[in-house]
Amino acid sequence: MPQWIFASDLHGKRSRFQTLFDVVLRDFPRVVLIGGDILPSFFHASHYRDDFLGGYFFQELERLKMLLGEKYPEWLVILGNDDGRTVEEEFRQAERRGLLHYIHGASTHVDGWTVFGYSYVPPTPFLLKDWEKYDVSRYIDPGCIDPMEGKRTITVSDSDVLYGTIQTDLQKFLTGQTMSECIFLFHSPPYGSNLDRAALDGKMIDHVPMDVHVGSVAIRTFIEQNQPAVTLHGHIHESARLTGSWKDSIGATPIFSAAHDGPELALVRFDPSQPLLATRTLLV
Repeated sequence: MPQWIFASDLHGKRSRFQTLFDVVLRDFPRVVLIGGDILPSFFHASHYRDDFLGGYFFQELERLKMLLGEKYPEWLVILGNDDGRTVEEEFRQAERRGLLHYIHGASTHVDGWTVFGYSYVPPTPFLLKDWEKYDVSRYIDPGCIDPMEGKRTITVSDSDVLYGTIQTDLQKFLTGQTMSECIFLFHSPPYGSNLDRAALDGKMIDHVPMDVHVGSVAIRTFIEQNQPAVTLHGHIHESARLTGSWKDSIGATPIFSAAHDGPELALVRFDPSQPLLATRTLLV
């Protein structure tokens, strides 16, 4: 059966990437999906981040492509909230070289499946705001930094920030596609699932208890209403440890997370035509 593999939130850890590359060389997957937070943290020195992409990641993809030839998999990639948006052009250049498909806000077709990508997450407590948007309204959770504040690596108009929402963006994916033939690669998990449980138990901001679920209401509603074949998520590293599960379902849609808060690479393997048989392993 065709093997698709999914990883997320590798955060520039070369040991995790090397494990992923070794799996690709050994198992010949048809598709490799990466769900964001690819680079070392935005707050690392810029030369370290730049060296990671140009001096390591893209070079390794070139090497794999040379070694595997026709068995080189389709790489479907989005960025995450810890990845500065200034690197988008580098990913587009890598796409033009045939190394990967950069699919934020776009889609690609593989073996009869349409795969959409979307990087934005609801507001967080973190300073980098390149990949943050209001979810369904301008409400933000206590303790989070407003998207109008924080830091950005690109210029965005105030009106785009004030009036843009994840909910509005997702409506653009409704283009007449048969959703049972679609797979969505999100960075954010859906709200109120096994995949968005954060370690916020007992924490309060100004005497207001913090919500332990930090995913996107808009993404959850989108899945509920449209029931795609599979959705893939990352972002909340500790969710699987806290809930005891890396997967869940919303209606008939299986949802999987490859985020992980340990040193290992969390790797989800699945066949889109039989998603309930998916497995997740922790690899060193």
